[in-house]
Amino acid sequence: MIAILKPLSIADFRWLFLGQLVSLIGTGLTTVALALLAFDLNPSDAGLVLGFALAIKMVAYLTVAPVVGGYAHRLPRKAWLAGLNIGRAMLVGVLPFCDEVWQLFVVIFLLNALAAGYTPVYQALLPDILPKEKEYTQALSLSRLAMEMESLLSPALAAFLLLFVSYDLLFQLNSVAFLLASIFLLLVSIPVSKGSDRSGGVWQHVSFGIKSYLRTPRLRGVLLLNLALSAAGAMIIVNTVVYVRAVLGLAEEMVPLLMVSAGVGSMIVAFMLPALLERFHDRSVMLAGGGVLSVSLFLGLLLGLLGPSYLGLFPLWFMIGVGSTMILIPTGRVVRNSCQESDRNDYFSANFALTHGMWLVGYLLAGSLGSTLGMEFTFVVLAAVALLATVLAAVVWKQQDHHELWHEHPEMDHLHPHYHDEHHQHEHEGWEGPEPHVHPHYHAKQKHRHKFVIDEHHAHWPKQH
Repeated sequence: MIAILKPLSIADFRWLFLGQLVSLIGTGLTTVALALLAFDLNPSDAGLVLGFALAIKMVAYLTVAPVVGGYAHRLPRKAWLAGLNIGRAMLVGVLPFCDEVWQLFVVIFLLNALAAGYTPVYQALLPDILPKEKEYTQALSLSRLAMEMESLLSPALAAFLLLFVSYDLLFQLNSVAFLLASIFLLLVSIPVSKGSDRSGGVWQHVSFGIKSYLRTPRLRGVLLLNLALSAAGAMIIVNTVVYVRAVLGLAEEMVPLLMVSAGVGSMIVAFMLPALLERFHDRSVMLAGGGVLSVSLFLGLLLGLLGPSYLGLFPLWFMIGVGSTMILIPTGRVVRNSCQESDRNDYFSANFALTHGMWLVGYLLAGSLGSTLGMEFTFVVLAAVALLATVLAAVVWKQQDHHELWHEHPEMDHLHPHYHDEHHQHEHEGWEGPEPHVHPHYHAKQKHRHKFVIDEHHAHWPKQH
């Protein structure tokens, strides 16, 4: 058995993965159908319609994901995830009936709001299903492969189906895919979420994930590297069609062929990365990925100065695929290792929202610069963004990244749900009930060393001398 396929021998992950795969393929069909629907609704400004749709998608991600992260630990995860897939199936089924652009925008916002509620909870669930780091890393690689397979197969499948049916059927097929994913989820044995020990009101719950994420140095480094990733990735997503059709004057069928090269680079690295991550630290691999992205964009500038070339873009897009996966796959490992088990939903939701914020920056830069100042200038600006983000990530995320840190706790009395761990060793009177339980308790002043993460008892990263 190929090592990367080992997690598929675990039944719970196998059903989760099949659900992810069919929903991705269905979403890919909808992406094609959505472009055709936008053209039908507004033939003269179809590109503008799709641009607004992309912005609406990001707004949904940025606003909904932190709220879900703050309260997902209180929800039955199986019912939540299955219900969101059913909701997405219903919304996708409504898309063919949109005959006004504003209706399309409303449905797209709702659809992506449900996706923002689904994806981070799904990502936080994987470490519970696969607690061993090696298998978890292999699962992350498989998930990345599934995404690349979707980007390669869905357009081809859509093109074949459109020879026989109208694009409306593509929406219906996506609805079926979401319903199948819901059925697969119901076959999974999902552990109950560990109770959160967080106190405070609504704002504390909603903001906890993002504040904690940004207070963790290695996660600030991860976010910067995702900015580098978005700068390079946006160049492919936004400007491949502009470069091929407008700059080179080639036919539209040459566009997807070029984009395949990025997918191939990504897939090759996804197969290799589990073995590499056993030898090299996540930081080293991710910074190397940022370097690959920066170099590929600077080479794009050089290619433009020497004379635009279609064949010359293939190795550059391939390199961007390689660098992207070198950042994306280890990100899940770093997030998992930077939080308490009970706070995973918060941290993965924060990662989902903040990294999509980086993509919004990348999209805006790639689109605005490409349309006004030309491809060479766009390459150099995005290359500078990627390089600066990578250098800052290396500075913020220290090479000596110790998970166990010495730190001090002040003397205090407080009240919150808690388990008995290194911070809670106190007497009980018998009425407190099973853990996690809530009662007033006292913390003596102490200095100690253990795996350090931002949580209820550790609000700030300790200064290291």
